[in-house]
Amino acid sequence: MRTQLYLTQQEREGLAALSQATGRKQSDLMREAVDRLIEQFNAQRKRMVLDRAAGVWAKRRNLPNLRRLRSQWDRW
Repeated sequence: MRTQLYLTQQEREGLAALSQATGRKQSDLMREAVDRLIEQFNAQRKRMVLDRAAGVWAKRRNLPNLRRLRSQWDRW
């Protein structure tokens, strides 16, 4: 898929310099940057979901006594 991207003069110059220094195409560098941004976003989203789930059972009072249950399992 083709996507058009508008860069500032500073971004164009920096990208051109990076491309020349690494010998990589500018399009490859841009795809790599987008991939890294997506990975970073997914990691942050995963952390946010886990943070929301942390302690979800902490205030529950209707949970069974796990020590008692475990002691029953250990008898077998």
